[in-house]
Amino acid sequence: MEVKQLSFQYKRKTILERLSFSIPQGQIIGLIGENGSGKSTLLKLMAGILTPTSGTIEFNGKKITRRHTNKVAYLPDIDLFYEKLTGDEVFAFYQSQFDDFSRDKAYEVTSFLQVPTNVKLGNLSKGNRARVKLATLLARNVEIYLLDEPFAGLDPLARESLLKAIIKFIDTENCSVVLSTHEVNEVEPILDQVMLLKDGHLCAMDHVEDIRLERGEDTVDWMKNLYGKRVR
Repeated sequence: MEVKQLSFQYKRKTILERLSFSIPQGQIIGLIGENGSGKSTLLKLMAGILTPTSGTIEFNGKKITRRHTNKVAYLPDIDLFYEKLTGDEVFAFYQSQFDDFSRDKAYEVTSFLQVPTNVKLGNLSKGNRARVKLATLLARNVEIYLLDEPFAGLDPLARESLLKAIIKFIDTENCSVVLSTHEVNEVEPILDQVMLLKDGHLCAMDHVEDIRLERGEDTVDWMKNLYGKRVR
């Protein structure tokens, strides 16, 4: 995916301004930054849900539009499922909407995460609803996965299980993953690169290994140091 001079405005307010970067195949990239920095908006633009005010986003050489939402797996930060549905019914719905969705893989994920699929979502804990939600994403066969705060509000055990599922069920050699998170320390071990947004600007994008070896910092210290600098 190639992002070139991307800007987005909402009600005359600039949310993102002149972002340019590329998402290579076979990497997991962490999208970090304070609340309101534009992370969720950027992921929606990359998923084709929103349209840029200016600039372009290309995926495999083609401009991203709403027609590409069936080629990009996107996990929003909010729970959109009806509480009266069971996991089984959610999987049946996803199979009717996405040709690349595998119900067999969805059940493999929920089995791995040890979450029941015959119980109404409203009767599940927040952690188990998040597990079902993640299964709908991981059961799709696409080249890029976008996850918006998949660990938000979950206890440490739930976050750990979701992280293990992402590693196990996404072919990270041939696919790309971009996930936004505030749980930076927990996801750092699986990241190849990290992107830092500040006030709608791309403050920096760097390889995690370079941050460790060349700067002698972890990603949290790296973020804190850069946040103290002025964005040009």
